[in-house]
Parts: sequence; C-alpha cells; structure tokens
Amino acid sequence: MKEDVKEITARVRVLREIEEISAEILARELGLDPAEYNAWESGEKDFPIGVLVEIAARFKVDLSELVSGAASKLKTFCLTRADQAPEVSRRPMYAYWNLAYNFHRKKAEPFLVEANPETENKPLSLNTHPGQEFNYVLEGRLLISVGGHEMELNPGDCIYYDSSEPHGMKALGGKAARFLAFVF
Repeated sequence: MKEDVKEITARVRVLREIEEISAEILARELGLDPAEYNAWESGEKDFPIGVLVEIAARFKVDLSELVSGAASKLKTFCLTRADQAPEVSRRPMYAYWNLAYNFHRKKAEPFLVEANPETENKPLSLNTHPGQEFNYVLEGRLLISVGGHEMELNPGDCIYYDSSEPHGMKALGGKAARFLAFVF
C-alpha cells in the first residue's frame, strides 16, 4: 500500500478545508510548528506517521482512510495474517506495516516497523508529534533517542514515551531492527 504523498496531502487539505480552518490554525491546534506543517501539507516533506495519526484523530477519520483513501469497516475485530499487513510507506529509512488497518475508530495505531541497516551510518532523524508511543523490539538492536536521552534496546526491551518530545531511532549492528510501535 505505497500511497503517493500528493494524494495524502490532498486528503489532509480537503479535511481541513471542509472544516474551514487554515493550515496555521490546524498546526497550532496540534502543537506543531506552522512552517513545518506547511512543508508537509505542500508535499515538500513527508508527514511523519505520528502526525498523520493526530490529523486523523482531529478530523475523526481512521488513519487507513487518510493514507489510502479507503474507509475502514470492521468494528468487532480485525485479523491481520502474517505478511499480509499493508505497508504504509512514509520514510525511506523505515518500513511500516499497519497491523489493524481496517478496524473502525481505533484507540491506537499498531505498526510493525523495520529500521533498515543503512540507518546506522546516518545521523538520527528526530521528529515530534502529539500523543504517546510504545515500542517493543522484536529483533535486532535499536538505538532510540527520546528528549535527548539515547538508549540501546535489544529484543524484548520496550519503551513508552511522550511523542511530543523529539524522538528517533536507528538500527545498530549492520542488521535491520524490527519492532512493534503503538501510537496513541
């Protein structure tokens, strides 16, 4: 499910325009820098997944609908079989798979995330978004920075944090790191 950035930004813009609010007002409501928000909505930069979660919550639409344009329908449960979760392509250094893509009105967005091994040799890319996040490492080693604190996580380690703090992660040891990420 690799969606074109232009389609996502167009859906965000339409939601905002339906409610007749400016990009600056929406950015302030979400606690975001208006200039950075404008770079995302214009398509100059990709929206971080956490910001898309917040935008979806703000406009009371499901993240999968915002990203794919298709409405979620399931209300009792959503079963996602191994290797069948749709990929949400957001940033080249990470692969995200939406684990509950078709469940209507989720309270959290669960993802399987893979930080590719090339991230180890690059500077940590930090982002912020309103809400909270929980990460649980499944395999590989992961360097995570939250609010200026760097920690190394190994399989079985987990962290829960305020995602309005600058945070980022990268794989260590020349191998991909896979982890579960829940964005609330």
